Amino acid sequence: MSAATLGLAALPAMRAGAATLPAGRRIIYSYKGPTPPAELLTLASQSQVGGVIFFADNITSTQQLAEVAAELRKASPVPLLLTTDQEGGQVDRLPGGPAQSAKQVGAAADVSRAADAQAVTAAHVLASANLDANLAPVLDVYRRPGDFDDQYQRSYSNRPAVVGDCAEAYIRTLQGNKVSACAKHFPGLGAAPAGANTDEVPVTITLSAQELTSIDMVPFTRAIQAGVAHVMMSWAIYPALDPNRPAGMSPVIVQNYLRQKLGFRGLVVSDALEAGALAHYGSTGNRAVAANQAGIDLLCCSSRDIEQGKEAAQALR
Repeated sequence: MSAATLGLAALPAMRAGAATLPAGRRIIYSYKGPTPPAELLTLASQSQVGGVIFFADNITSTQQLAEVAAELRKASPVPLLLTTDQEGGQVDRLPGGPAQSAKQVGAAADVSRAADAQAVTAAHVLASANLDANLAPVLDVYRRPGDFDDQYQRSYSNRPAVVGDCAEAYIRTLQGNKVSACAKHFPGLGAAPAGANTDEVPVTITLSAQELTSIDMVPFTRAIQAGVAHVMMSWAIYPALDPNRPAGMSPVIVQNYLRQKLGFRGLVVSDALEAGALAHYGSTGNRAVAANQAGIDLLCCSSRDIEQGKEAAQALR
């Protein structure tokens, strides 16, 4: 069984009992540079790592990352989720594509075929690097040219049906090639204007509940119907759904909307836990606890410091 197949095979067990996993196995770690720290390998050997997210500074070549992934898997007695952002266009961590951005795919004459081709390339690149998950596709429905997603061509379209068509084709193909997909950023960041980056600042999306459900959540419904393995939450605040908490800290949005109304049964993943949008929550530990209480299964600790992941894990114990 390939590493990628193993990653998908492990999903049902994790899905059924993510909340009962040891705290460390609910953390997606990150680190600086091309070599994983010895302490991360030790934690992995103790079954205290859920996964690792890789960034450009971790990667010198596809072969180098494949060797790192093999080293991490060899250290861990339990399956690891090894992932990166290989969205296409301007957001590719590994060489080899997809060269087409989401916007180019959404503008194609046959968007399903274009999304299928995008997913085939992404799956090949990720499998070559010994990774089993992709933090894609972005399913935000942008509103105006130059919006936060559109300025980097990360949104397939400003039409929810087109985004849904792309989502379904991409997810079925990617996961058919044994690489799990992650639909993001629920319930949708498409209305965020340029500069409204939750990695840096708090963002509020002032759409009505009707618009959010009839436009922004539509592609996520299609993704769930296609069997998407993971959904990543947005850190924006949606006052029409929950006036007080970012989506990933909101039991209302995670449980009532994503789980109950949309029927998602996979793993819910946080966006970057160090995000500036969460300044109000203070420490990593406080953020981890709040996300856990909302119903997040996997916490993405992407500050490139394993101490962040350790602090989050400690807070969950």
